[in-house]
Amino acid sequence: MKVFSSWSGGKDSCLSCYKAMLEGHDVAYFFTMFATDGSHTRSHRLSKELLMAQSQAIGVPVYHRCASRNTYEKEFKRALAFFKEKGIQGGVFGDLYLEEHRIWLERVCANTEINPLLPLWGIDGKDLLLQFMQAGFEAVVIAVKDDSLGMNWLGRKINQEFISEMQKEGVDICGEKGEYHTLVIDGPVFKKKIAIGDTRVVRRQGVSLLEILNFELEQKGNSE
Repeated sequence: MKVFSSWSGGKDSCLSCYKAMLEGHDVAYFFTMFATDGSHTRSHRLSKELLMAQSQAIGVPVYHRCASRNTYEKEFKRALAFFKEKGIQGGVFGDLYLEEHRIWLERVCANTEINPLLPLWGIDGKDLLLQFMQAGFEAVVIAVKDDSLGMNWLGRKINQEFISEMQKEGVDICGEKGEYHTLVIDGPVFKKKIAIGDTRVVRRQGVSLLEILNFELEQKGNSE
């Protein structure tokens, strides 16, 4: 099936896209919703430059819309109409278990006869992180809610130590309710790796963010 992949730049959207590819789906586009000024993504506050670097590293083009909270659904439906015109039949989403999200997706996708695919739905959180690691993906934490996790989590890589310590924190291990967000920098679908340079921590409305000031795309060893 020809599909688009809802893309935040983080672990869940990346793993769901990867699983869809393994199932034989043709991922024609990444779809990302930006803030109204177009400078960063709505979900992770990821800069446009970093998102486009992921697109280049993987080799899938990005289609994006800009929206506020009030215009999100309208712009989402416009994106679905665009994909329908391009012959796309399905959309891949990284939702795990929030039923209200699934209900919303099924409702808005039904209007344009786009089939919502949720490859991660119902997977245990720890299992998901293990699958992510075992597939060969690398990701770093780029945002945390201050009332859920401390700033010391920023920049941490997802690994076995991360899983063990996260289980002690008493929060959702996958951050499904926004406790933390990640940036995927490498993996089996990446032709180049994102090497992070200088960073700084900024705080906005109860969220601490790792702002990436510079980065570069590096050739991977043994790449063809």
